[in-house]
Amino acid sequence: MTFGGFNHNQQAAPMADINVTPMVDVMLVLLVIFIITAPLFTHAIKLDLPTAQSTPAPEKPETISLSIDAQGRIFWNDVALDASQLDARMAVAAHKTPQPELHLRADKSTRYEVIADVMSAAQTSGLTKIGFVTEPKAMPAPAPNKG
Repeated sequence: MTFGGFNHNQQAAPMADINVTPMVDVMLVLLVIFIITAPLFTHAIKLDLPTAQSTPAPEKPETISLSIDAQGRIFWNDVALDASQLDARMAVAAHKTPQPELHLRADKSTRYEVIADVMSAAQTSGLTKIGFVTEPKAMPAPAPNKG
């Protein structure tokens, strides 16, 4: 018992044509959906928005890089200074508006006494924004997976 066409004399060969009817049905359904939803995307609501004035964003303050090497020498933006020049420059910087940020970079082997003197001079002159610059530790390499 076989199923097939009425012509039993020919051998059944595989069908070589692509049936595009389901694809056309899907495309027509999508076309109808897009036709219906397209006007919804162009609909706009008229609003009378209020106007407001705001103050301009404050300008970013100057950054002063104060470096101390291992021998205790002090550098103001990479220029070597004496202790007397340091006090004068800090006093001038403290009176600027906006007040500059002081980034303190010290060598790992710098004596704490030198760093404390610089911080004391900054506080005495009126500088309030002091930050310490360090280098992050190198992360150890992850262990290889043994699998």
